[in-house]
Amino acid sequence: MSDLGVAEIPVDEKERPLPPPDAPAKNALLDGPILRTLLWLAWPNVIALTAGTCVVIAETSYIGRLGVEALAAMALVFPTVILTMTMSGGAMGGGVASAIARALGAGDIERASTLASHALLIGFCFGLVFMLGMLIFGPALLELLGGRGNVLTQAVAYTQIFFGGAVVPWLMNTMSGILRGTGNMKLPSLLMLSSSACQIILGGTLALGLGPIPQFGMRGVAAGSLIAYLISISVMSWYLFSGRARVVPKIWGLRIRMPMFIDILKVGAIACFSPLQSVLTISIFTHMLASFGTEILAGYGIGARLEFMLTSISFAIGIACVPMVGMAVGAGRIARARRICWIAGLVAFISVGTVATFIAAFPDIWVNLFTDDASVRAASRQYLSTAAPMYAFLGLATTCYFSSQGAAKVIGPVLAQSVRLLFISAAGWWLLSHDATAQNFFTLAASSMVLLGSLSCLSVILTRWGPKPQPVAEARPAMS
Repeated sequence: MSDLGVAEIPVDEKERPLPPPDAPAKNALLDGPILRTLLWLAWPNVIALTAGTCVVIAETSYIGRLGVEALAAMALVFPTVILTMTMSGGAMGGGVASAIARALGAGDIERASTLASHALLIGFCFGLVFMLGMLIFGPALLELLGGRGNVLTQAVAYTQIFFGGAVVPWLMNTMSGILRGTGNMKLPSLLMLSSSACQIILGGTLALGLGPIPQFGMRGVAAGSLIAYLISISVMSWYLFSGRARVVPKIWGLRIRMPMFIDILKVGAIACFSPLQSVLTISIFTHMLASFGTEILAGYGIGARLEFMLTSISFAIGIACVPMVGMAVGAGRIARARRICWIAGLVAFISVGTVATFIAAFPDIWVNLFTDDASVRAASRQYLSTAAPMYAFLGLATTCYFSSQGAAKVIGPVLAQSVRLLFISAAGWWLLSHDATAQNFFTLAASSMVLLGSLSCLSVILTRWGPKPQPVAEARPAMS
């Protein structure tokens, strides 16, 4: 048999079977382990947001060298600055990240790039609105908030510079949202870290007038922030338009399409009500608590600083949820999207709750950093022992809010924030009319946190994240 030849059967190359296709590259955000991927995305955000907290502390330090009136002026404009940054970053920025992540999850890179272009237009327009609104109505608003004399003058000086360039922070946070929507957390976080360092150096130098540089006061503080933001915009613009990101915004020959705006605004515009209500809730509660005197108010303020620091942890986890949930929803993997939400919520609840409960048990570890006044220390201990363990529910609410952004179903967590605002207002008014104590108000604050966290979870449970089921047509018997 070895000497016998076997005739080869000729094969037409056109009929030869094709080799099996290569296995598609796995996307870690869609296919990776949820907890490990979530933590990998979150850790750069934790560092960056911690740096933002350091900026607030550093600014307070060198503004204090300008005098008490400068500190009062900064306190006057701080809520509007925070509102600008949270609206452009967490709210509208989350809407941008959600829309791009959902497009990438569906495998539509072209749509994601077009969405990025429309997002930049939205950021530019919102920045113009904030600029014109604060330049025209800002002085009257600051006066309404209690600004008088030189305090009002310095607050207006800061407003004219910072909000005169309001387009800058809006564009910076919009670009960060675009990158986060692609799953790139490291570059925005690295730039936030470097921007924080620049803010501290430039703001302090321009405000105090170090070396040959003259002292610009509050105008210098605002200018330092804008210069730092412009540096971040320059780096992100180069990265985006050079093609290094997964999406490249189209500028030349862009065709404006209303559905693209709607896809972003149906999340971002609704989400903007959350920071607005949060600032309003804190303002109302602070106004009510002020009737108990300076010591009680100062004690509450020390506890609120801990809340601000710890919620940065839940924000970092929540921001990581947006692209993970968005891509899962875009790919039609709704069960995975919900698992991401609950795992993130559990991580935030445990991490924030553990630290806050430890501080509640040993409050002097935190309180001693800020004051030696016996009355303020007592008030702060009282607030922390009552409210701090409930910070865990704020962490839970934050992750539900950002996860809902990723799923483009954000109205539930926003309404939960509305209920908290009404609860604080109504219950606070009732307590004031019944001669309640400061402890009663601290209990009210703690109860409102539990309410917000519980309602945010309930909204996720009750809201459909997937597409609506299509009606099945009835099968008719064939005609004989």
